[in-house]
Amino acid sequence: MSRPVRLRRSCHAVPGASARMVEKARDIPADLVFLDLEDSVAPAAKADARALVAAALGGPPFRAATLAVRVNRVGGPWCHRDLIEGVGAAPGRVDVVILPKVASPGEVAFADHLLAGIEQDAGIAPGAIGLEVQIEDPAGLVAAEALAACCPRRMEALVFGPGDFAAAAGMPTTSIGGEVPGYPGDALHHALSRILVAARAAGLQAVDGPFAGIHDPDGLRASARRARALGYDGKWSVHPAQVPVLNEVFGVAPEDLERARAVLAAVGAAEEQGRGAAVHAGEMIDEATRRMAAQVVERARLAGYPERPTAAAT
Repeated sequence: MSRPVRLRRSCHAVPGASARMVEKARDIPADLVFLDLEDSVAPAAKADARALVAAALGGPPFRAATLAVRVNRVGGPWCHRDLIEGVGAAPGRVDVVILPKVASPGEVAFADHLLAGIEQDAGIAPGAIGLEVQIEDPAGLVAAEALAACCPRRMEALVFGPGDFAAAAGMPTTSIGGEVPGYPGDALHHALSRILVAARAAGLQAVDGPFAGIHDPDGLRASARRARALGYDGKWSVHPAQVPVLNEVFGVAPEDLERARAVLAAVGAAEEQGRGAAVHAGEMIDEATRRMAAQVVERARLAGYPERPTAAAT
């Protein structure tokens, strides 16, 4: 089956052990909300959190268009029960499962097969539940291309985990998603770039991980802008106040949408006249420009931007 293209400007993390936060998350205007059973849940609370998440999946709907569950890592003591007892409690309500700390295609295959059994038991379409894979250490980064291509029927996105990656790489920082002291630039640029390229080569989306400074909107905006400049589709939020910033940064600015529409109009006019290139606002535009403009317009469509007449070419 072909995977749906989902809007992932803001992907909001909700601790699965907190009934209050889970209920609050039902009204958060993020594109994707995920109930977390992994890092936000203490080992002693895993079973209770799994039961809480299972109950929440059967409750009132969430405002977010996409509902996900982040399970514990494959190969650990909790993943199989997270899938069977958590996701399996209401598989028709779960759009995506997020697999953390993935380093090999075999881990993805385990989740794929277990989800296939859950879908069969529930009588829902094979492959209905999508997968996102988190790359959080050097081994996962080295395997990024293989991970992106290993499960076409479920795979939807690669997700970068900056905190665990920084720890695994030995970076001298304790701030998740922030600048690394001593590095003259973005110390995570290589990892972000490689994950983006691997995702796009396999036709997937790419999502940046969280920025932990919940009282630092400027830092969040700067981090989000760096990821967006590389081509990322969105970023995780860890506080409701971060969601509007991410929806803005990973959205489409009105002036960019108008330019994209005007470029498409200019290219269309050139094609009608039998020309392969045109000039718009003093700039030469051709087929490559058309493709860039088309992806801007498509991104705006996914976000629900209103249709407007295309501006006249000049």
